[in-house]
Amino acid sequence: MDRFHAMRVFTRIVELGGFAKAADSLHLPRASATILVKQLEAHLGVQLLQRTTRQVSPTLDGRAYYLRCVSLLADLEDTEAVFSSSRIEPKGTLRIDIPVGFGRIILIPALPEFSARYPQLDLEIGMSDRPIKLIREGVDCVVRIGPSLDDSLVSRLLAQVPQVTCASREYLERRGVPKNLDDLQGHQVIEYFSASSGKRYGLEFQQGDEVNEVNLPKSLSINSADGYLAACEAGYGLMQTPYYQIVEQLRSGTLAEVLHEFKPPTMTLVALYPPHRQMSRRVRVFIDWLLELCARHNLSDKKR
Repeated sequence: MDRFHAMRVFTRIVELGGFAKAADSLHLPRASATILVKQLEAHLGVQLLQRTTRQVSPTLDGRAYYLRCVSLLADLEDTEAVFSSSRIEPKGTLRIDIPVGFGRIILIPALPEFSARYPQLDLEIGMSDRPIKLIREGVDCVVRIGPSLDDSLVSRLLAQVPQVTCASREYLERRGVPKNLDDLQGHQVIEYFSASSGKRYGLEFQQGDEVNEVNLPKSLSINSADGYLAACEAGYGLMQTPYYQIVEQLRSGTLAEVLHEFKPPTMTLVALYPPHRQMSRRVRVFIDWLLELCARHNLSDKKR
């Protein structure tokens, strides 16, 4: 039994939840996947998978073994890359997770360029704003807006992103256009709350070295970036969001920026990855490309 091959098959079964799907994804006969796992279980002396007629799931030992396999296989691939042509042409599967808005507006439209540059990379892309357990979920790299809440991850700054305060035209016609912070009395805010930390965000303004929050009645609370934007377009109130998220809405007039002279704090756009992926050729070329992409879009400039 080729143990590394058996580990690859086993990890794919866990990730896809079935022998047939894993075998198909690895271009193996389905019977071969079953045989390899049985041999692996016999070699280890433990049951790795629980099998029912409807699903396959790891046992407690299987889950622990899966996490070790993910790390070992990643290290093996990276070691081989140092001594092979893949150092020049990275290959294999790159699993990433990105915010929905960033993916839809910035990354996905440019992705064919990355795929053409690295045709041997197989991309698996999740789009969400939720916290990701990278090692447990087998994700190589995530892109997030805001500071990292996990000190065990390596963080790479991609851009400092300016925010704007805005509202829908319909809302401003009803409530009036605020010219200064005192004019905010009588207005309402859409509250964004973080799914990972539970922190709630209203309106914040940078004044010197301090960030001051303006407390206003909230019209709605939401934890989705796309939902946050949709609520603003629907006229629920004022919001603050990265400029790149609403460029088209500002141009079309769906939304209007207010309080131009009172700047919200900038936000950090970061790439996060586990320490054991630091030398991964796949992760490295992806982050280098992300830096190019962010610079090209000039995300740090409101006048792009």
